[in-house]
Amino acid sequence: MSEENFGREREKMIERQIIYRGIDDERIISSFRQVPRHEFVPPGNEKKAYSDRPLPIGEEQTISQPYIVAYMLDKLGLTESDSVLEVGSGCGYVLALLDHLCDSVYGIERKSSLVEMSRENLEKLGYDGIEVKHGDGSRGWPEKAPFDGIIVSAAAAGVPRELKDQLNIPGSMIIPVGEEMFHQQLILIKKKGEEDYLRQRLEPVRFVPLLEGTE
Repeated sequence: MSEENFGREREKMIERQIIYRGIDDERIISSFRQVPRHEFVPPGNEKKAYSDRPLPIGEEQTISQPYIVAYMLDKLGLTESDSVLEVGSGCGYVLALLDHLCDSVYGIERKSSLVEMSRENLEKLGYDGIEVKHGDGSRGWPEKAPFDGIIVSAAAAGVPRELKDQLNIPGSMIIPVGEEMFHQQLILIKKKGEEDYLRQRLEPVRFVPLLEGTE
């Protein structure tokens, strides 16, 4: 497919999968318009890049369904001056979207091969201000904390204490919670004080598990 055809498919994705489902934040819509999702999927899957589903990126990991990403970003309510961390940053697609929304963007990924993939993808497209670390995402990135927002792209059994501690005041985190793939739910955590958190249950979802350690 030509870049023109990819552009048309991207517009269809935005209209049918994001705007139609109620996402109306112009900054989020603009970020999806500017980031070419087909550049973040493995060779051979480019024609599926704008479909309404997650896609495999290797290492038994996926690039998330576009609407779910947009929904999570919308719930976080990020601003241009914010510092944000993505846990389980995979191929780098969400990091690229975040770069259009926030001032400082960080990613942490436990699979070394995906860290390399994401860095290559981001460098190729000119996203040179994003830092990606090979590490245990459940422990966050304390050296870069506090974060105004944390988006977790893998499902945890519970909300990791280390991630809550690394939120700014105020700050927000969105995370899928649930040990079984068919029994996961997005949870929005809002930090109001040192030990003052608001917790909101959102949509049911399906994510790969958030695992400890690195590979």
